[in-house]
Amino acid sequence: MKASQESILAQTAEWVKRKLADETSGHDWWHIVRVVNTTKTIAEIEGADLFICQMAALLHDMADEKLNVDPKAADQEVVDFLQSKALSADEIADILYIIRHISFKAGKGQKLTSLSARIVQDADRLDAIGAIGIARCMAYSGHKGRLIHDPERQARTNLTVEQYRNGQDTAIMHFYEKLLLLKDDMNTDFGRQLAQQRHQFLELYLEEFYAEWDGLR
Repeated sequence: MKASQESILAQTAEWVKRKLADETSGHDWWHIVRVVNTTKTIAEIEGADLFICQMAALLHDMADEKLNVDPKAADQEVVDFLQSKALSADEIADILYIIRHISFKAGKGQKLTSLSARIVQDADRLDAIGAIGIARCMAYSGHKGRLIHDPERQARTNLTVEQYRNGQDTAIMHFYEKLLLLKDDMNTDFGRQLAQQRHQFLELYLEEFYAEWDGLR
């Protein structure tokens, strides 16, 4: 990787870390660090462009509607940031394509055309499952004022975007509405391998959760 690209990555990391300094919903700076690290691992295996992948991984949550009152304004802020750097129009377009298309909502039912996008999406989704994924689920549910569990509420299927975002779920419902579905939506062999391991941990957690909920152990 060129020294100029390393410099841009460092500047981007500094900007993102500063923007997420007060983030407590599980989409914080350390989530970004983990996604970047996993992205690098998969990109090296797949032979993808490490610079584009890392830039997109760093920026992937910056315009997320969950974190921004005005997602369009946040998206424009990302565009302005990229245009302030020594990047080509193609590089900017590649990065923007990734961050605009890899979310769970945006990615449902569509095939990503970019290898880099498929890699960053896998890395982001992997951080939503396993031990860390459970911790993030609980953090986000608490952040949104949602219950951990309510036996009278059942997981919903075939959700619209509005239903998915309406705040009527519990943390445990989120397992069934998203987390347990992710292993079947991975794009890369390495992503599928890790997702299978982390999925098994989700299942073990739920088994223990229900046993404790019912006072059985």
